[in-house]
Amino acid sequence: MGTNDNGRPADKLSVVFAVRVIEGGEQGFLDLYEQLRKSVSSTPGHIIERLGEPADDSRQWVITSEWRTAEDFFAWQQSAEHQELVAPLREFVDQRQSMRFRVIKETKGVAS
Repeated sequence: MGTNDNGRPADKLSVVFAVRVIEGGEQGFLDLYEQLRKSVSSTPGHIIERLGEPADDSRQWVITSEWRTAEDFFAWQQSAEHQELVAPLREFVDQRQSMRFRVIKETKGVAS
């Protein structure tokens, strides 16, 4: 897999969304995420979504997802349903960062 400059279909898109949940906001955030998860699971082009909770006291949570194409992700992100679901997020988080990147290589471990 490589770049998309020869006209072939784009590689998978990975999205990393990092949020810092405010103190005491964990349950509200988790409730909101549950609604978001249900919405995204039936979205065309969505492959997988993962939620990671902090392993320390940073309050930094991470949502990672994979999409068949960037177009699939952006269509969902710009939808009215998505906008409505993420609007209450500001109530529970005080920092947000989103990174999107094309998967050009993937290495899997040996099954044990």
